[in-house]
Amino acid sequence: METITKEDKAWIYEKKAPQNGAELIVTYLKRRAIQNVYGIPGGANLPLYDALHGSGIRHILARQEQGGGFMAQGEARITKKASVCLASSGPGVTNLITAVADAKSDSIPLVAITGQVPLSLIGTDAFQEIDTYGLSLPITKKNYLVRSIAELIHVLPEAFKIAEGGRPGPVWIDVPKDIQASPISISMPQIEEIWKREEVGAPKMDPFISEADISKFFSYLENSKQPVLYIGGGVKQSSSERLIMELAEAQDIPVVSTLMGLDSFPQTHSLSLGMLGMHGAPYTNMLLAEADLLLAFGVRFDDRATGKLDTFCPNAKVIHVDIDYKEIGKLRKPDFGFCADLKFFLESLGKFPERRRAGWLERVRSYKDRFPLSPVSTQEGYSPDSIIRTCAEFLGSKAIVTTDVGQHQMWVAQYYPFQEQGTFLTSGGLGTMGFGLPCSIGAALASPDRTVACFSGDGSILMNIQELDTLSELKVNVKIIIFDNRNLGLVRQQQNLFYGSRYNGSAYPSESKFSKIGRAFGIPSLDLGEEGKTLEDLRSFLTADGPGLVVIPIHPDLQVLPMVPPGKSNLEMLLG
Repeated sequence: METITKEDKAWIYEKKAPQNGAELIVTYLKRRAIQNVYGIPGGANLPLYDALHGSGIRHILARQEQGGGFMAQGEARITKKASVCLASSGPGVTNLITAVADAKSDSIPLVAITGQVPLSLIGTDAFQEIDTYGLSLPITKKNYLVRSIAELIHVLPEAFKIAEGGRPGPVWIDVPKDIQASPISISMPQIEEIWKREEVGAPKMDPFISEADISKFFSYLENSKQPVLYIGGGVKQSSSERLIMELAEAQDIPVVSTLMGLDSFPQTHSLSLGMLGMHGAPYTNMLLAEADLLLAFGVRFDDRATGKLDTFCPNAKVIHVDIDYKEIGKLRKPDFGFCADLKFFLESLGKFPERRRAGWLERVRSYKDRFPLSPVSTQEGYSPDSIIRTCAEFLGSKAIVTTDVGQHQMWVAQYYPFQEQGTFLTSGGLGTMGFGLPCSIGAALASPDRTVACFSGDGSILMNIQELDTLSELKVNVKIIIFDNRNLGLVRQQQNLFYGSRYNGSAYPSESKFSKIGRAFGIPSLDLGEEGKTLEDLRSFLTADGPGLVVIPIHPDLQVLPMVPPGKSNLEMLLG
C-alpha cells in the first residue's frame, strides 16, 4: 500500500497542487487562512480527514458533532469570520443540525462540511445515508449537495462569501465520498482564476443615502423629546458600537438592548437601560412605554423583547435600520425604514449634532430609583445577582462571558456589568441548552490571551458535558460556573407561575456531583457548597490559569423576575 508522508502533504499544499476533491477543500481552507476546524471523522468523510493530515490546519476533535458546531460558533462569534465544522454522514449530520440551526437564528457565519455516501448510493437507503440537503435547507443561508469536482471548485468560495456577506449565517456543503476521492483534471492556475473571480463576485453596492434621507432622520430626532435607542445583535455584527455611543451621548438618548446586544453598550453607562422585554428591569419597560421615538438599530422586534407587539412603544415613531430587508416592517411597520449595514448608515449621517434632554434624563434617573431591578433574596445557598457581580469583579472587564440557556442566562443578562465590546456570547434566537461549554472552548481558542467564563445550569451543562474531555485535552483558560438547583429552573418557574405549581419532569431527584465529574475529566473543580469554602476560594479559582469548574448551590425556588407572561404586554410584568 502506498504511504503518503506528512512531508509529502506539506509539499502538496506548499505547491498548491491538490490531487483530489478532499485536498481541494483543504487547499481552499488554507487559502482562507482557516487555522482550526472542529468535528469528528467517520466513514463518509475520511478522505477529507486524510487530506487534513499534515496540512497545518489544526483539527479539534469534539466529543459529539453538536459540540464541534458550537465550538466553531464560539470562534466565529469572536472573529466575525466564518468558522468551519466537520461531520460524517447520517448521525453525524443529525447531531450537527442543532448547532447550525442555532447559528442561523443568531446570524453567525459558519461553514459546515459533511461527508455523504457515494453518488451512486444516494437514494438507496445506504448505510448512514440521510437527506442532508433536505434537512439543512431551512436552517442555512445556502446549502449544497456537490456532484462533481467542477461544482466543488465554485462552491467553496461561494459558501464563505455567502456565510460572511450581508446578514451572516451558516452554509452547508455536503460532499459525497466519491467526490472527495475524485482526481482533479483542471490545473491549479485555472482553479485559482475561478477562485479569484468567485471571491470578488459582484461589486459591493452600498445603498445610496440621500440628503433627503439624512434630513428626514434628523428631523425625527429634532422633533423628539423622549427618544430611546433600541439595539441588538446587528450592532455587534456591524462593529457599530462606537457610533452608537457617539449618537447616544451627543443627543442624550438612553439605550436599551436585546439579549444579543448587551455587550454593545456599557451596562454601567448612565444612559444604559439594560435589557428590555420579558426579563427586563421594571424601569426599562416603563420608560419604553413613554418613548416618542424608537431608534431600532440591528434588531428584529423579537417577541421576547417586545411582549405583546401592538402594545410595544405605543406612542413612538419608529426608525428601523437593518441589513436584512426582510426584517424591515416584518413585525412593526416603521415610520422610516432603511436597509443597510448599520455602520455604513451611521457614518453616512456625518457628525451628530449635540442636544441636551435634561427633562427626559431626569425622568430616566427617577424611574431607575423608583422601579429598580430587585436583588434575588434567599435564605439558603448563594444569591445569583450577588455571585454574578462577584464573579465579574474577580474576572475583570475583558473576560469573555458565555452562557447556556435558562435562569442563569437571564440572571447574567440582568446583573453582569458588561463594559467591553464582544464579551458576551449566548444562544438568543434558538435558545439551545448545551451551547455554553463548547462555545467557550471555541472562544478561548480564538482569544487565547483572555479568560472565558461559562455560566451554566445543572440542566444545561448535562446537555454537552462530554466536551469537558475536550476542554481537559486543550487546557484552554475556560472557567465553568454551574448554578446548581437540581432543577430545570426556568421550567420549574413557569410551572409555579402558570401551571398551579404542578412540577412535572423539571426536577433531578438524584444529586449530580459536578465537582467530582470535573475532576474525573482532569479539570480542577471547586464546590462552594462544601463546608469551609468561601468567596476567597472562588477568587483564587477564577484567577488561576487553565480550565476549571466551580459549582454554586442555588435554591430551587428562586425566580428570574420581573417576568412578562407569554402573550402579555411588557407593562404586565410579574414582580414577585
